[in-house]
Amino acid sequence: MKFQGHVKSRLPNAGTSIFAVMSGLANEVGAINLSQGFPDFPISMELVELVNQYMHKGFNQYAPMPGVLALREAIAAKAFDTFGITYDPATEINITAGATEGIFCVITAMIHPGDEAVIIEPAYDSYAPAVELCGGTVRYSSLMVPSYSVNWPEVKSLINSRTKMIMINTPHNPTGSVLSAADLKELDHITRNSNIVVMSDEVYEHLIFDGTRHESVCYYPELAERSFVIGSFGKTFHTTGWKTGFIMAPAVLMAEVRKVHQFVVFASNTPIQYAVADYLKNKENYLQLPAFYQQKRDLFTGLVKGSRFKIIPSYGTYFQLLDYSAISDEKEMDFAVRVTKEFGVASVPVSPFYHDKQDNHVLRFCFAKTEKTLIKAAEILCTI
Repeated sequence: MKFQGHVKSRLPNAGTSIFAVMSGLANEVGAINLSQGFPDFPISMELVELVNQYMHKGFNQYAPMPGVLALREAIAAKAFDTFGITYDPATEINITAGATEGIFCVITAMIHPGDEAVIIEPAYDSYAPAVELCGGTVRYSSLMVPSYSVNWPEVKSLINSRTKMIMINTPHNPTGSVLSAADLKELDHITRNSNIVVMSDEVYEHLIFDGTRHESVCYYPELAERSFVIGSFGKTFHTTGWKTGFIMAPAVLMAEVRKVHQFVVFASNTPIQYAVADYLKNKENYLQLPAFYQQKRDLFTGLVKGSRFKIIPSYGTYFQLLDYSAISDEKEMDFAVRVTKEFGVASVPVSPFYHDKQDNHVLRFCFAKTEKTLIKAAEILCTI
């Protein structure tokens, strides 16, 4: 069947996500997949059983549009316990079909034609397309290599009367860097007394290492008043396929997001929401995560120390950057494809996370894997 008309693309420059490309290649050649960010180990059977219980109890129809109240209340309690901030479960918390849906709804609710949004690169690949779909313009600032720290003078230079949003991500995908208290204070200073809102992507909030505090916008009252906080239970509980996330924001901002959310998915998976609400009651289910993932990071980096790759410190997430400039002068995409095909380990090049495909000769490896997988992958990397 052939369509005879003309299609004018809303996203003419968008291609297939790099995650899908590299995972597809890994599957095609049978490589160890350290590219896409998903765990290869079992999730909690307690959580599985909770979902099953709620399915058997008949909680299988539509959830309320903002999400199951028990889960919103659990998120509010967790936010107060962690950050000392109060969010109203009725008006200031919304459950989403994954963090990416939350991000899309926030951007769609806030960005109008002619508005500008500041994105700090390298950045998760869903941010910019959502702004463009809304008729907005993206202004890009780059993290400073190799520390991957924010260039605040550059960020400030991009702000003008059309700036509507600044997007931050900490812990940061794909670099593993984290924002400091000084960073959050600078953001607070920049946005104070303005109409700028902040989208704070904090999906890796519990995957942070070396005793570092996760610097959420929630710790800064005046910043929190203009911020959307994006969270993900897929990341926190190793259940990426369940696509369950959430947004926290002041009521006046959340009201606009809900207008969009109701026409994107309306509601998220009902039994999973009830199960997660119960699972959150035991704080150890998320408080043990920093040590759990730090052990994996340390195992992986310890094993590749003897290789020709240079380790760029990871302070959070479950991603590790490796600099291969001592091995090859190939472009990141070319080198990533060759390592996948010839050596059998798949990674993700960082260049696709930049709008201009900036190439720093680094690859991103996911260490949310079993010890067996990490040991085998590291052994191969040491031979390159």
